Amino acid sequence: MATVKDIDRLLESFVEKGLPGCSLKVMQRGTTLYEGYFGVADRDTKAPVTKDSLFRLASMSKIPLYTAMMMLYERGKFLLSDPIGNYLPEWKTSKKYVRQPNGYVKILPTENVITIRDTLSMKCGLPYCNSAAPTEDITLRGMQDCMKPLWEKGHYTLQEQLSAISQAPLACEPGSHWMYGFSSELAAGIIEKVCDKPVNDALKELLFDPLGMKNTAALFFGDAKERMVSLYALNEKGEYVPGPAFFDKKHLPGVENEAGWARLFSNVEDYSHLMQMLACGGEYDGVRLMSAGTVDLMRANGLDEIQLKDFPEAGYGYGYGVRTLIDRAAGNLNGSFGSFGWTGGFGTWCEADPEEGLSIVYMHNLIPNGELYYHPRVRTISYGLL
Repeated sequence: MATVKDIDRLLESFVEKGLPGCSLKVMQRGTTLYEGYFGVADRDTKAPVTKDSLFRLASMSKIPLYTAMMMLYERGKFLLSDPIGNYLPEWKTSKKYVRQPNGYVKILPTENVITIRDTLSMKCGLPYCNSAAPTEDITLRGMQDCMKPLWEKGHYTLQEQLSAISQAPLACEPGSHWMYGFSSELAAGIIEKVCDKPVNDALKELLFDPLGMKNTAALFFGDAKERMVSLYALNEKGEYVPGPAFFDKKHLPGVENEAGWARLFSNVEDYSHLMQMLACGGEYDGVRLMSAGTVDLMRANGLDEIQLKDFPEAGYGYGYGVRTLIDRAAGNLNGSFGSFGWTGGFGTWCEADPEEGLSIVYMHNLIPNGELYYHPRVRTISYGLL
């Protein structure tokens, strides 16, 4: 089995090989099995990574988002089969691209409406559209055309973004293919409508306050900006240089900085509260937020054989906002069947294992995130503690 010293040596080796800094917390049924902080939060000041260091979650923001959706579902706020148009009127109907045998492309009405299930399982038929960069992807070009007025305006709310993109044709029939992307914006918009408040306020009320996640937010507060680790990127020479500053603009308070739903920042302590809650059947530190059955539904694979070919990770399927382990051998993984989690584009990673009551939360911030090197090693050695 692995020991705490083995994990120390692994994380130290990450830093020795050039990673600026990282943090890891492993918990099992409320007990901390491992907690460690390595390297620096900033290469210039040499400030160390500590328990208080904050990391950009990027796409790992989805787990709080979809957890909140499952909590609202459990409370009877909607059915998974509900059309999203019941909550977002512009989305009552949709169009799709259909390629003809002669190569021409038509835009036709979809046969089915987009449902809440489609948004939770990344099957709405729209990818991300984050820039106006030239692309050969016809779906992205359509989304870019819709977003152009908002980009020219310079700032926009989530609801303005949803209204604009509602006019974009889908890449496929809703529910037919797994496609990573815009489903999260739809989910965030539905939360706003159901809760009648901004999505970040709803997440705070539903999750962050009950779980004592005082360091998790979308907008800077107090000294949060100063505690955020610096973002670094590898250049063509293999050197670490400061990453683009525009990634943090969305975290600045003020309407002029809005760009739809801003992703979250957090630390391993806060995020472990969330993952322990999910690993322990919906309860953390005596506070129950969900039923175990709802957690099981969230982590159940919902991809069929065709959709599994769309999903890029061997050994995993996809539930509602999370990857879920369906084949240990295919994934070369030593965790439990049905363990689940997600990754952030800057290097954060997490997993919850209800069979073991185990949660693993790892964080670094780097472009590219190096997930294929760092995350499997962290995962394997963390399970080795059991």
